[in-house]
Amino acid sequence: MPNARNTPSPNDGLRWPDLISGTLIQRYKRFLADIRLTNGKTVTAHCPNSGSMRACCEPGRPVYLSVHDNPRRKLKYTWELIEMPTSLVGVNTQVPNRLTAKAIADGNVDELAGYTSVRREVRVGQNSRIDILLESPDRRPCYVEVKNCTLVEAGLATFPDAVTLRGQKHLVELQTLVERGFRCAMFF
Repeated sequence: MPNARNTPSPNDGLRWPDLISGTLIQRYKRFLADIRLTNGKTVTAHCPNSGSMRACCEPGRPVYLSVHDNPRRKLKYTWELIEMPTSLVGVNTQVPNRLTAKAIADGNVDELAGYTSVRREVRVGQNSRIDILLESPDRRPCYVEVKNCTLVEAGLATFPDAVTLRGQKHLVELQTLVERGFRCAMFF
């Protein structure tokens, strides 16, 4: 379970926000969640997950939030994690993307080692973005899509947790890229 001060290792290259704990009251309008902080104050937090999260948005569960002081933000808090019976589940879909890009760039994914460029949020097709594009002068480009798994059943993380046209669109985009001769991979 995270501490109130979630300090990163000095060598990991990723900045992690400090986390505060609370209890989920409700998630609504897909991107909003009411949270009761440990000090008793109720706040509205941004939920950075467009999925249904049907298996991990049960009121009364412990949750962890990051706090932001940016005056341009509508909401000061972002819902990062929820504590489920057997594990913590990541709510913020950008975290797996950052971790995957970092792991690939650091050479920690043998199957994707040797690329000289790792770019994120790359436009492909009609109105689509793929999470990561790997490029190198001596090999064909590799498009990588990362999916955050919020559904755990029988100890297995699964995706999707509901019907998803957006997820289906990404699969079709990857299939089209493979047919055009590109390399593609998915991380769940």
